[in-house]
Amino acid sequence: MNDKTIATHNGNFHADDVFSIAAFKLILPSFQLIRTRDLELIAKADIVLDVGGEYDPDRDRFDHHQRGGAGERENGVPYSSFGLIWQKYGIEICQGKSDVANAVDAGLVSTIDAIDCGHVNGVSEGISLSQAIGMFNPTWQEESDFDACFDEAVDFASRLLTRFIAAAAGGIGAKAIVAKAIDDAADPRVIVLEKYTPWKRTVHALSEEALYVIYPAPTGQWRIQTVPVEPGSFENRKPLPKAWAGLSGAELQEMSGIDDAMFCHNGLFIAGAESFASTMKMAAIAVEAA
Repeated sequence: MNDKTIATHNGNFHADDVFSIAAFKLILPSFQLIRTRDLELIAKADIVLDVGGEYDPDRDRFDHHQRGGAGERENGVPYSSFGLIWQKYGIEICQGKSDVANAVDAGLVSTIDAIDCGHVNGVSEGISLSQAIGMFNPTWQEESDFDACFDEAVDFASRLLTRFIAAAAGGIGAKAIVAKAIDDAADPRVIVLEKYTPWKRTVHALSEEALYVIYPAPTGQWRIQTVPVEPGSFENRKPLPKAWAGLSGAELQEMSGIDDAMFCHNGLFIAGAESFASTMKMAAIAVEAA
């Protein structure tokens, strides 16, 4: 895979071609990039993406603009060039971990594909990552070179892609740890983690009983956090006691009867104490509170 020539279109660029090049940067130590619509140069390239009117993964041709496109996922999201490349090389990019590659596809690649192909039903509103990449294109008031701007966008996308892969791998590793904590819980309403681990999606998926999760803070103290009704929701299965709202230090200690209680957020979704034992007491009080 060394010393390859990659061809994509010149001029205005989008997230799919930018992230496609970022993906290849993770598995190709070096390559020559040609941004062109010259059919002779395209034909000579080893890898062609988002141009050329051809999808043939065996020959590393990854366009989706031809009549009929280049297929779609089971959920109906069409493939852009990024998705086509991820189908072939995603597992390699994720160092052989198919579960990580699938998670990155679900969380990043498919969204970029959807936006690029105009399949935006279900895509979150607001400034998207695809729009952010598009902002690297020079405006009509700027005299910047498109190729130089493309390189800047690829550098940005490369960093993001690396972090998406790391986050996906971390989330998959965390799932087993949190699942074991759920199984080991003395009280299924209170889940204890020996170290902070992303837990919300796993707790929501595996436990209907869990109300609170307890874990150590980086500073050595402990935290108790409420389980949301669903991931991303600001509504909790059971908030912390109303009397604790917004209190800290001596006020919270007096109200709770816990001598090293530290704080309780006014939103009643997180609180903390100096010791594990005291945080468990907070959980016991919260579980029984009306």
